[in-house]
Amino acid sequence: MNRKVVLITGGSSGIGNSIGCYLVQKGYVVYGTTRNVHKYPDFKDFNLLQLDVRDTESITNAFRKVIEKEGSIDVVINNAGVGITGAIEETPTEEILNAFSTNFNGPINVIKGVLPYMREQNSGLIINITSIAGYMGLPYRGIYSATKGALNIVTETLRMETKDFGVQITSLAPGDFATNIAAGRYHSPILENSPYKKPYSQTLEAIDADVDSGGDPIMVAKAVLKIINTPKPRVHYKVGSFLQKFSIKLKKLLPSKVYEKILLRHSKL
Repeated sequence: MNRKVVLITGGSSGIGNSIGCYLVQKGYVVYGTTRNVHKYPDFKDFNLLQLDVRDTESITNAFRKVIEKEGSIDVVINNAGVGITGAIEETPTEEILNAFSTNFNGPINVIKGVLPYMREQNSGLIINITSIAGYMGLPYRGIYSATKGALNIVTETLRMETKDFGVQITSLAPGDFATNIAAGRYHSPILENSPYKKPYSQTLEAIDADVDSGGDPIMVAKAVLKIINTPKPRVHYKVGSFLQKFSIKLKKLLPSKVYEKILLRHSKL
């Protein structure tokens, strides 16, 4: 029985919950986190802690509880995040800042909180859940793409900065999976007189359709387990449909304007 201790931010639902449930089945000790633990009084999938990735005090308290109970922390999965859509011109600045605060600054806050423990242990694994969308600028999803792309870059930096500590850091970029992410996503309102009204409306419909028809999140959980069992993980991993993963390779191969036309065609713009 594997007794490694895993903490997953954003573990109460969606991909985070699927990862947690799968790892429990495989014998791991799992702690999930949520911004408001009181919303889940009947949650029994695994241990659930209060943690807001934007609040360093809540991060410190959560890690302290895990260490006091388990004595160590072996794996941290930075999964908590928010969706955001809209024409950049019409997206409120406070919503842009919130997306970066959660999707980019949040994982950094969590990493800052756990690195002292992992350095003392001379071991540990951090998996940053990014997104295939983070590899390209998608119309009406540019802010979300930017937050995940930035986290990809920081992952590369952190690997080099922590190489002497026995800590492994990697990113895992999912494509579209059937989750409830749309329920918590901020989308700029469709304004009646907006020049973006028609294309933005079409894009929102396409995004929701992609999520609804997305893959089973268990694929992400299995990818996480594979990474955990890899002695020296790669810098980046992707999980999703063939076309989603192939889109990243296409960007490297094609002239930028050709690739832009493909994205526009895919988005029906």
